[in-house]
Amino acid sequence: MRSITITYQYDGDELVWQQAIDGFVNALDADPDAARFSYQVAVADDGVTRIHWGRWDTPETLEHVHAQAYFKTFAAKVTEFSGGARNVTGADIKTRTANW
Repeated sequence: MRSITITYQYDGDELVWQQAIDGFVNALDADPDAARFSYQVAVADDGVTRIHWGRWDTPETLEHVHAQAYFKTFAAKVTEFSGGARNVTGADIKTRTANW
């Protein structure tokens, strides 16, 4: 299983940020071909650090998600929110709990 962690600083309009996050998560939830793509977003205790975690089962799942208009829109928003200054770390998950 592959994963990605994205972190950046954002102190702009919370409503705009939350709407973008919700739109992406809702699009993923509505896409049956993205059923094995999991996404979580958090705001750190400092109130400005944003942390995104994505997980997927196969390269094909990731390719499918990347090909969707909802992904392209969201990726552009994350770039905007971060001012282009985001940290992206990919990883292979070696072990995890049974639940997603």
